[in-house]
Amino acid sequence: MTLTVVIADDQTMVRQSFRAVLDAQPDIRVTGEARTGAEAVTACRELRPDLVLMDIRMPELDGLAATRQILAGAPDGRPRVLVLTTFDADEYVYGALGAGASGFLLKDSPLDDLVVAVRMVAAGNALFAPAVTRRVIEGFAAQLPRTQDTARLRELTARENEVLRLIARGLSNADIATRLVIAEQTAKTHVSRVLGKLRLRDRAQAVVLAYEAGLVVPGE
Repeated sequence: MTLTVVIADDQTMVRQSFRAVLDAQPDIRVTGEARTGAEAVTACRELRPDLVLMDIRMPELDGLAATRQILAGAPDGRPRVLVLTTFDADEYVYGALGAGASGFLLKDSPLDDLVVAVRMVAAGNALFAPAVTRRVIEGFAAQLPRTQDTARLRELTARENEVLRLIARGLSNADIATRLVIAEQTAKTHVSRVLGKLRLRDRAQAVVLAYEAGLVVPGE
């Protein structure tokens, strides 16, 4: 299966560089480019890509606003958004997560990391740059309104609630399997069921929901 990608960045050289790297992969195809946030919204509506690489600082409409518009019109979970930026500042991470992005990667990361990130995010895994620590994620969570609304969580079994807590703490399927002493495939199945029951796009949304509902507390 080929992953389709739209690249949104106001710098031509950046778009061309990313396109060359991604188009060289046998399972990835760049189907469109955008130099503004508004163009990114239009491109995603017309091309229906699996994923959009979204720069934060762009003219007309910034990447965070564009992300909100794109995801608001994507009830089927496509596209997922991988935010790219040169700025390793907490507020951009908060903004990206709040806008519904599934990943956050610094532009100066190795190009091989970009390819891995595209595949991970397209597969539904949340991805954050190595420089983005748990402190930053918890800082974002601390800004969320504490609704304490656990109604959505009542559909989950006790084991699935446990899995959601581990997802919110940033554990991978392999880590979850080790923690719960189960097979990795079983952990993957639990994660899929959690996302399905809660009607979540990916792990990033699961992290936000877990903190919003008070299931996980910053600094815990």
